[in-house]
This record gives sequence, structure tokens and C-alpha cells, in this order.
Amino acid sequence: MKKILVANRGEIALRVMRTARKMGIATVAVYSEVDSNARHVQFADEAVYIGPSPSSESYLKMDKIIEAAKATGADAIHPGYGFLSENAVFAQAVTDAGIIFIGPTPHAIEVMGSKLAAKDAVKQYNIPMVPGVDHSISDPEEAKKVAERVGYPILIKASAGGGGKGMRVVESESELEEQMTRAISEATSAFGDGSVFIEKYIGSPRHIEMQVLADQHGNVIHLFERECSVQRRHQKVIEEAPSSVLTPEIRANMGRDAVMVAKACQYLGAGTVEFLVDENLNYYFLEMNTRLQVEHPVTEMITGIDLVEQQIRIARGERLSIKQEDLKINGHAIELRVYAENPYDNFLPNVGTLHTYRRPTGEHIRVDDGYEEGMAIPIYYDPMIAKLATWGINRTAAIKRMLEAIANYEIEGVVTTLPFGRFVFEHDAFTSGHFDTHFVNKHYTPDLLRQLHREEAHVAAALAAKLNNEEAEKLHIPNVKVSAWRVKR
Repeated sequence: MKKILVANRGEIALRVMRTARKMGIATVAVYSEVDSNARHVQFADEAVYIGPSPSSESYLKMDKIIEAAKATGADAIHPGYGFLSENAVFAQAVTDAGIIFIGPTPHAIEVMGSKLAAKDAVKQYNIPMVPGVDHSISDPEEAKKVAERVGYPILIKASAGGGGKGMRVVESESELEEQMTRAISEATSAFGDGSVFIEKYIGSPRHIEMQVLADQHGNVIHLFERECSVQRRHQKVIEEAPSSVLTPEIRANMGRDAVMVAKACQYLGAGTVEFLVDENLNYYFLEMNTRLQVEHPVTEMITGIDLVEQQIRIARGERLSIKQEDLKINGHAIELRVYAENPYDNFLPNVGTLHTYRRPTGEHIRVDDGYEEGMAIPIYYDPMIAKLATWGINRTAAIKRMLEAIANYEIEGVVTTLPFGRFVFEHDAFTSGHFDTHFVNKHYTPDLLRQLHREEAHVAAALAAKLNNEEAEKLHIPNVKVSAWRVKR
């Protein structure tokens, strides 16, 4: 493998390219019109224009990406995450073109791309699953019978999607039919597939996932867990590794089950098995993400393993050089997704130009980004600016370092989630480890953030006044009176 085309943009494209360069592999960037001067384009050895700014006309155009790979002589394509990374049709098209797809097989992507198919694939392994049904439901009467069996509240979920789309919590039978209709409509609109199913709703869950690696020779390992419970709109904002609540025994059991999930679909490469954990630390299989995760840096920081390098080596047909018994957790790592979103206004996107952009620096601070000062954040794509990650010898040290990094991250021109991140990392519920996926609903409001800023401004003003008075006192010229005594000559 001498040349890799990265079918993505921004920070993840750069992330993949840096590892490829470290391995002596040339890289090819693809770019849309608005990304013509993007950092990933400048960093790559070659770059190919693939279309107008909307992703539907550029980064989602399979034929253009494959044509670019052929034209540049790329041996392989790395999809990053998002866009076409979990598209079985794309993976098959790349393979049919005689190009290596750095990721799982089309079969694994297809099976795990459907929550229902995934449940069916793993049920023979006795892996715990949330009580509910393992088939799609469209009949309200059948749904009522299922709800009666598992007990309210229930959760209606889209089979084909994620990110909270096509998901509805139903508290009673009176609202079931309406919520089901809405869930089916939203799932159809978002994923082109209106299939929904029903599960028991777990009231205070934690979202914990296991990183796995699988090679072409039947070897599968896990690289421990990531806690991803702090979310807004069912999407992750803060991740950490390891979780603050798992015992060694639960960690071992969950890791074993994650490996079994990977084996159930003949998985290949890096993937993530997601679990829901209740207040009693019972865990349930949710789904598998068949790609590299946004939050992979925290796993790299506690294991010392470069996951992109492992993806490339596995795609080249190499055996895993790491054994499960070789792995151990070293310290603690935390990641904050820095979005151009307004935490004072329901996290609405706030794209614009980065008039000031200065990254925090220091030992055990990692910033994965795709921007420089003066660059604009396009409206066409996800508004994430960077992933800010810190490591510490323990959780307290990692949080302290994160707060220092946030304080030293200078961004002007857009409103970001940095203040929200600070709010979370200073909150007792987070520092104590007693939180769940409802953290934002339970503990956060824009008014609390504004109040925090007002208090800080008041303290800063009082300190400035004190310092100003002290400085004025130093510069004060005393009023010296002439003595009444006369000097004799």
C-alpha cells in the first residue's frame, strides 16, 4: 500500500493523513469548492476537486471519489467517519474497482447498519439486550401489546438510523399511536427507511462503548471502554476513557461481549460496540458503529495504540501484533467536541469566520482540528471545529488539565461550546461521576451559564479595581510640607 485517498475532509482527513505520512504512505485529498484552500488539501501529497460545496454533490459522490482514486493511482481509500464511511454500497464499489477499502466488509456494514439486523446477528451469543422486540413494527395494535408486555415507558427507535432521529419516548398508551406515526415519518425522512421497533425505556442510562480491532486472520481484541453519556440532542459532546463507574469485572464481561459482536458479523478493522448501562450497572447491547469514532483519541491516549495505523495494517492483511493480555489502561483521558454552536441558544449552529484562533498547548493536550485563524467554517457540513483531548494520571488530573486547556483556547468570530464544556467539567455531577445521558436536561440551562459568566465578570471587575487602586497607591506622590526649622549656614 503506497498511496491512500482519504474520502473525507477537515480534522479527520488530516488525522488519517498524518498517520499515513508517518508510515511512509502518500496521501490524496478530495475537496469540494468551498474546501479548495482547506488544511487537508494543503497537507496531502495530491488533491482532486470532486464537486460543488454541498456534500450531496461532492463528498457523497461515490463515482467521483473512486474516479479520483483511479486517476491518482491510489491503492486504498480511507472513508474517515460520516459521509460514506458506513455505506455498504460504497465499500462494495471500492472493492469492485480493485481498490482496498480501509474498513469492514460490505457485509458487516450492512448487518450492523440495521439495529434489528444487528440484534438478530448477536442473539445466539446470549449478549444482554434491552427488553423489547427484534422485528419492525408498523401496526399500533401490535405496538400496544408489546408495550403492555415490557411495561411503560417504552422507546420507539428507527432501525436504520441514529443521532436521535426517529426516536420517541412513550409514557402511556394514550400517546403511543401519535408518537409511533411521528417516529415512522421522521425515520423515513432521515434514512429512507421507516422501520421502527420498540424497547423498554431505561430511565437513567449511561452510554458506554467498547473499541474493538479485528484482523483478517480471526484475531479480535477490545481496547477498553469510552464513556459517552454527556450528550445534547442524543449526540455526544464529551467522552472519556475509562468510564468512572465500571468495575474490572463488568469491564471484562463487556469487552468479551464486544468481541463476540464483532465475530458475529465477521468484522474487520476498527469498530465500536455500543452499550446502554442502567443505574444498577446492568448493560445491554445497542448497536455497532462500523467505522472509526470521533472520540477515538481518548482510547489512543490511555492505550498508546494508533487506531488509524492499525486500520491500515489490517487492510494490508497484517495480523494484529497486539494481544488482549498486552493491553492495560494507563491513566485517564477526556475529550470535548468544540463546535461552532451557541450553548446559550439551544446549541444552534453559529458558523462564521475565525477572526482569532489560538490552540492551547502543553504536555498531554491534544487538538485535532482542520482550521487556522482567518478561515471560515462552512455552512454545508458539521460545525465541529476541533476535538480537544487531555490526559492525566487519573480522572481528576485529566479534568484539571482540560479546564486549563479550555481557558487557553482562544476563539473569536463564532460562538463555541467551550463555555459549555467548562460548565460540565466544573459541575459536581460530572466530577463525582454521578451522571447519565440526561445530564444536559437535568443540570444545564443557558441561564446558569449566563449567571456563571456574570459572576466571573463581577470577580474580574473587582480584581481589576483592586489592582488599579494598588497601582495608583504605588504611584502616588506624597504631599511633603516644608519644615519650620531653618537651616543654619
